[in-house]
Amino acid sequence: MPEFITVGKADEFADGQVKRLTLGDKEIGVARVGKEFFAFEDVCTHDDGPLAEGTLEGEVIECPRHGAKFSIRTGEVLSMPASWLLQGQSGKWRCQSLS
Repeated sequence: MPEFITVGKADEFADGQVKRLTLGDKEIGVARVGKEFFAFEDVCTHDDGPLAEGTLEGEVIECPRHGAKFSIRTGEVLSMPASWLLQGQSGKWRCQSLS
């Protein structure tokens, strides 16, 4: 059975907001898009930049350092200079609204 960690109430996340959280030794970005929540490792796969400090437009987050873009739904790289998938939603972390 998966382990769930409460990171906040749904109403504490505004639509289009990304929050950076520390879970153990990992920095995690949690984003709200409409009624859905997405979690991802807060590390750009290009140069380890802090993605949660970037710009979120819909389901696309842009790294503030060099502009790499990722889908927060699938982890897919949408623009260079990144070339590796974003870790999170399809892997280790899942989001669930409990409110």
